[in-house]
Amino acid sequence: VTGASFVVFNGALKTSSGFLAKSSIVEDGLMVQITRETMESLRQALRDRKDFKITCGKVDAGDVKEYVDICWVENEEKTNKG
Repeated sequence: VTGASFVVFNGALKTSSGFLAKSSIVEDGLMVQITRETMESLRQALRDRKDFKITCGKVDAGDVKEYVDICWVENEEKTNKG
């Protein structure tokens, strides 16, 4: 679990890169590089207020994967106040 002050979603990752998606720490935030198709799905999930999971890592990496989970919460007391 990584806490971040901000999240940047970059929809310019090429499918030919060999990655499903890539995540990296940038200063005190998180940058997630995703494909155009994933970006379209993410936008729709945000509009619909639905949880969304992005699988990061190489396409052929097997079971070794990282995940970026976008989750809507009911109780705001459990969220980061900063």
